[in-house]
Amino acid sequence: MNLLNTPLTVGKIELPNRLVMPPMATEKSTETGEVTEKLCEHYAARTKGGYLGLLFTEHSFISPDGKASKRQLSLSEDKNVAGLKKLVASIHQDNTLVFAQINHAGGYTKREITGHELISASSVQMPGAEPADKLPKAMTQADIQKVVDDFARAAVRAKKAGYDGVEIHSAHGYLLNQFFSPLTNKRNDQYKGTTIAGRIHLHLEVIQAVRKAVGADYPLSLRLGASDYMEGGTTVQDSVAAAKEFEKAGVNLLSISGGFCRFNRPGVKKPGYFSELSEAIKKAVHIPVIVTGGVAKAADAEKLLEDQKADLIGVGRALLKDPEWAKAAIQSLK
Repeated sequence: MNLLNTPLTVGKIELPNRLVMPPMATEKSTETGEVTEKLCEHYAARTKGGYLGLLFTEHSFISPDGKASKRQLSLSEDKNVAGLKKLVASIHQDNTLVFAQINHAGGYTKREITGHELISASSVQMPGAEPADKLPKAMTQADIQKVVDDFARAAVRAKKAGYDGVEIHSAHGYLLNQFFSPLTNKRNDQYKGTTIAGRIHLHLEVIQAVRKAVGADYPLSLRLGASDYMEGGTTVQDSVAAAKEFEKAGVNLLSISGGFCRFNRPGVKKPGYFSELSEAIKKAVHIPVIVTGGVAKAADAEKLLEDQKADLIGVGRALLKDPEWAKAAIQSLK
């Protein structure tokens, strides 16, 4: 049996294989973030036949002030649960396991979308933002506590909706990533940007709150922007140190992607272009590690597993383009 087809245990659940569909925004929700038939059909098409080991639904906002886009999916209110149950059922119909990804966009929100003031670790311009964009407000302790509580409440809603697990989003420049990166964290308090301990202090608070809210056995993943690939930004050494602490705190799975470079690695297009990051982190922790980026062929996924670059392989664009990619990939390796 090839490696892509082998099962893997994550926390208390077993995945049938190592192929993962990562979270990808579709803008198929309503403007208030409710599930639509189009959204259910989108995921049902990609899970038909049960060829994916695990699927993450697109990032969902945990509170209205953290909404990233006009039709982003919501886990911010109890009334969202009913629609999400339908979404989960559309994925579970062929026994595919599914995690919810929960997120706050922080300094990358826009007032015209949220109706709220922008908040972030510090009042600095976000990398890549337009110079004319309004600077976010540096978060107070009360702001931070609200975000911690909002993550925990969103995780509980995901569990009530029937998700098999939940993922905390700290990649692609969003709020937790803004605390993790020295580019945007200029704080001098317990969240200070000059130490790893300070930069992950909020992460550990969120992990603790989520773990307490959903229980010890509910699978918990964290997506980490493991390098900004920018001068003065987060490095792989930072992320190796952070990953060890996340594992100790109760995270069962780490999904490795980019930081402020988002889901692309500048100048590199090879399959698994974040694999230097995932490989280093995999060597440092005892929990499974996912790598995503540039994988479009089953053979490339298999090679990354053989070379021990990661334990699971995320395939994004290829699955977005071809709903039956997973079926073809798994069957090609049998």
